[in-house]
Amino acid sequence: MTYPASLLPGHFCWLDLAAANAGAASDFYYRLFGWSTQVNKACGGHFASFHLGEERVASLYQLGARHLKQGVPSHWTPYVAVNNVDETARLARSLGASVPVAPFDFPNQARIALLQDPDGAVLGLWQSPSTDNQAG
Repeated sequence: MTYPASLLPGHFCWLDLAAANAGAASDFYYRLFGWSTQVNKACGGHFASFHLGEERVASLYQLGARHLKQGVPSHWTPYVAVNNVDETARLARSLGASVPVAPFDFPNQARIALLQDPDGAVLGLWQSPSTDNQAG
């Protein structure tokens, strides 16, 4: 996937849909918005991207069996651009958040993490590969 080379820190920059039935979700959003779905073979076919024409608009992935067994519903996760995912995750923890998905590299795309704010809302952190390693 390709994303903007310059993402402004603090701005929403990406969306992921975790679906209990990725095939049904793909069909629904195609019929609703005209989004086509393309499987991301670089990720072993576990992720897909929604496209509107040639533009990527979001990602889609199938919830795993463990999450389905736990009753995790389908959900959207918004991502906010940051300069440094690791530093931002540490700062979030110091402010009372938890980080249920620690920072990791999504190959050739971004460094990401998921945090849960003190009130329970989940938010993704997104560091573009072209971003400096500055706090933020």
